[in-house]
Amino acid sequence: MKLIYTLLIPTIIFGQSFQNFSFSSFIEQEDKQLHFAAGNLAGAAGYFWSYNQYQDKKRAMITGICTAFAAGVLKEMYDSSIKGNYLDFEDLTATTLGGITVTFTVPLFQKQYKTVKVRQNKRKKRPKSNKKCWCPKH
Repeated sequence: MKLIYTLLIPTIIFGQSFQNFSFSSFIEQEDKQLHFAAGNLAGAAGYFWSYNQYQDKKRAMITGICTAFAAGVLKEMYDSSIKGNYLDFEDLTATTLGGITVTFTVPLFQKQYKTVKVRQNKRKKRPKSNKKCWCPKH
């Protein structure tokens, strides 16, 4: 259920901002393909850095998606401020989708390791003494 909400809410938000959006023209544009590839690289870098740091796949997936999104935002801010262009939400979407694609694909091909829990000995040890033999007093 969480996955449905996770996919549905951004679709509604971004869908309202793209009134004249067509998927076929989105795929055919070379600029969008470059943004998608950059999102793949940024998402993979974020995923592998986080996974090597924390050994947690969920955290690594979130980090990969956020890294791709941050890369897209930074690139669009650069385009809009320095180059004088406008903020293009389609470019931002292509970069983020590239990050989402790679972060959901990489865990499918990683090896699954079984974790073995080590039981600790919970027996109490008797105190050490200077005597050779320990005997209870009668």
